[in-house]
Amino acid sequence: MIYQISYMSDDYQVKGYLALPYGVIASTEQLTDWLNSFYKTSTLEVLPIACPLHPATKPIVEGQYPVFVYCRGGIGRVGSVRMDWLERFAQHGHIVFAPCYRGAEGGEGRDEFGGGDVEDVLSGIRWLNQLPFVDEQRISIMGFSRGSVNAAQAAVRSTEPPLSRLILWGGVSDLARTYEERIDLRRMLKRVIGGSTGKYPERYEARSPVALVEQIYCPVLVIHGRQDLQVDYSHAENMIQRLQELDKEYDVQIYEDYGHHMPENVHRQAITAMFDWIQQK
Repeated sequence: MIYQISYMSDDYQVKGYLALPYGVIASTEQLTDWLNSFYKTSTLEVLPIACPLHPATKPIVEGQYPVFVYCRGGIGRVGSVRMDWLERFAQHGHIVFAPCYRGAEGGEGRDEFGGGDVEDVLSGIRWLNQLPFVDEQRISIMGFSRGSVNAAQAAVRSTEPPLSRLILWGGVSDLARTYEERIDLRRMLKRVIGGSTGKYPERYEARSPVALVEQIYCPVLVIHGRQDLQVDYSHAENMIQRLQELDKEYDVQIYEDYGHHMPENVHRQAITAMFDWIQQK
């Protein structure tokens, strides 16, 4: 089951998606009550948007489930949360949470590309963490493309609970490098960050996962297509090099013949490999 949820982040009401593991059920009323109780309001809504082909029968309160946080790429309508990805992730026995980021899909506020919108990720994690059916020891986070900026910051800043795994999939590791490489993104980056890399180098560095490695204490998985033309493979190489330099626990899954996006069959295989890594002891 997949739901669109409203929740609070700072003073903004923002949007996200929640997908339950196959076979698991929770009523819209239950989810709405849990949200409004946590955020101490009565205005938050839960909308079911997709149902499984086979009816779910196991009440969610009867189990303990790991959580997988999916930080989308892009900004606004570009790179929005993929429903087919949510469904594929949920097949692996995790509750899946995907923040849309502020300003997207009817949410309030403005996406700052890894600025205040990181709180959209952290707030959702705090809500999930206090639910009785969530295994707080097994909350993993994956950032796809630009989402790596949000995921890495969340891995550093989330201490209650600490996150158990960080995955960077086709991820930007150095935002200043992206500014130099992607001329087509420069206007957008200057608008949301406030200026160029020359004017505000510290803002770009603060958003760059490679600059945060020293503060990351959970295992890291780097997934990247060597033919990636949107986020160059050098982003993965730089991240791996920094993880090695600081003797961090990490693993790598490289897809030699593929780019930023993969054919469905390969994508499913990559998801399975990722969840196999997540579930390692």
